[in-house]
Amino acid sequence: MGVKQLFSIVTLGLLAVASRARAEARAHDFIDEARALLVVGACADGTPPSQVAPGLVAAHCRKVHTAQDDYRKNWLGVANDFFREHVPAGIPKVVVYPFAGGDLSTALTVYPDADEITTFSLEPAGDPTALGRLSNQQLKTALATVATELSSLYRANFSVTMNMIGAMRSGQLPTQLIFGLSALSIHGYEPISLRYFQLTPQGELRYLDDDDIKRIDSVKDVERRNREYANIELTFRKQGTTREQVYRHIMANLDDAHLKQEPGALAYLETKGNVAAMTKAASYLLTFDEFKTMRKYVISHVDWMVSDSTGLAPTYGTPAGFAYETWETFETSNMNAGRGVQNIWRAMFAEQPKRELKFRFGYPDGKYRGHLIIMKKKKS
Repeated sequence: MGVKQLFSIVTLGLLAVASRARAEARAHDFIDEARALLVVGACADGTPPSQVAPGLVAAHCRKVHTAQDDYRKNWLGVANDFFREHVPAGIPKVVVYPFAGGDLSTALTVYPDADEITTFSLEPAGDPTALGRLSNQQLKTALATVATELSSLYRANFSVTMNMIGAMRSGQLPTQLIFGLSALSIHGYEPISLRYFQLTPQGELRYLDDDDIKRIDSVKDVERRNREYANIELTFRKQGTTREQVYRHIMANLDDAHLKQEPGALAYLETKGNVAAMTKAASYLLTFDEFKTMRKYVISHVDWMVSDSTGLAPTYGTPAGFAYETWETFETSNMNAGRGVQNIWRAMFAEQPKRELKFRFGYPDGKYRGHLIIMKKKKS
C-alpha cells in the first residue's frame, strides 16, 4: 500500500470520526423526560412533575411496587446468585438479546457488568414527550397498561408478544422505555442520558436532533409517533459510581425478509464483533427457516449464551462447535412451535446430570417446569 493511499484511508477514517462526533453533539437529550418517567411510570423515588396528580402516581406505584418487590424477593435474589457463579469472567462485555420484548431487567441480572446491552424486539421504545401532553384521566388509563404489563413480566419472567405489541406500539406512554427505566431502578442504576436514533443501512447510529423533534411534534397519531421514537440509547451508571454503561433498544423484525429489506439491524450487529448473548421466551424463532440469517449470526458471533429451549438448538450449535450445559428438566415444548426441536433437547437433558434450578427462566416445559441452557463456544 502506497503512502498516498494510506494517507487517504486515514483521512477518511478521521473524517468519519469527526462526522459522528458532530452528529452526537447535535443529538437531543431526553434525560429530563426520562427522569420524570422514572418517577411517574417506573415508580422510583422522586417528585412527579407538577402537572401530574400525586394521588394518581401513588395509586399506580402501589401496584408497581408490589410487583417489583415480589420480583426482587422471589426471582432476582436467587437468579443473581446463580449468574454470579456461572457467568465466566473474560466473555465479551458487549451483549445482544434478540426477541427481548421489554426485558432489560433479565439482561442486567445475567450481565450486570456489560459495557453495552442491545435488545431487539418488534416494539418501539416510544414517545418520551407523551407524559407532558396527557390529561390526568388519560394518564390514569395509560399507567394501568404499564402496571399490568410490568406485573406480567415480573410474575411470569416473560411477556406475551401480542399484549406487548398493543401496549407499546399504540401506548399513550412510552411503555418499552418505562420497562427499561424500571429495570435500572430495580438493579440500583440511574440514567445519565437518553438519546433516540435511526439506523443507517450500514448500521451506523443517526441520532435525532432538534430538527427531527420539530418534525415529529407535528405528528398527531400516537402509533406513528411511537414508531418515530423507536430506538433508544440510554446511558446509565450504578448509583454512587462513575462508570457509564449503555443500553440500546432497537425496533426490528429479525426475519430474513425484513433483514434483507432493512439491513441496518444486521449491519449494526456486525460492527460489534464477538458478543455474549441471551434469549428466552422467543417462540422458537431461531429454529424457523425464516430466521436463518439470525441463526447464522448467533453461530458466527456468539461466544457465550444463556437461554431457555428457544435458544440455539443443538441441531445447529453442536456441529458449529458449541458445548451445552443443561439445568433442571425439559421433556416437551410448551407450544407447538417447539415440537421440531423438543426431541433433541429432551435427549440432551436426559444425558446430562440433573442440575437444580431454583428460579424460572423464560418458558417452562410442557409440564410447567423451569429449565435453562448455557451454550459456550469451544476453544480451538
